[in-house]
Amino acid sequence: MELLVIYLCGLKVGCQTESCELCSMDVFSEWTDVMSGVPQGSVLGPLLFVMFVNAIDDCVAGKILKFADDAKIYGTVISAEDVSALQSDLSSLVAWSKEWQMLFNVEKCKVMHIGCNSVQAEYVINTVKLECVSDEKDLG
Repeated sequence: MELLVIYLCGLKVGCQTESCELCSMDVFSEWTDVMSGVPQGSVLGPLLFVMFVNAIDDCVAGKILKFADDAKIYGTVISAEDVSALQSDLSSLVAWSKEWQMLFNVEKCKVMHIGCNSVQAEYVINTVKLECVSDEKDLG
């Protein structure tokens, strides 16, 4: 773990543009500190991303499925307590995403009620009511 901390501490990133017809030299940006996220294009990047995202499991009491950078929480919702528990998990995920600076795209977050006994509740993320859908494309 100490090696990962050493690797990530003081990490800087810069940008290079290719030369164009008007200018025969490449142009470089100033170096800036990396404040969050995982370095892309590195050998350790995928491992760090998995470690980073796997921490999301600890903030929900219910069930969660993950695939790449997508996550789904789910559960049986047949009572007001179940609705409250699912909303609490959503709120915990939002808190986690703010802490780790990996915010959810609320426009892509959906609610799907399955079964005739499912409570047709409304859920929110950051005071935004989530869209209720009857079908959704699923990559994982």
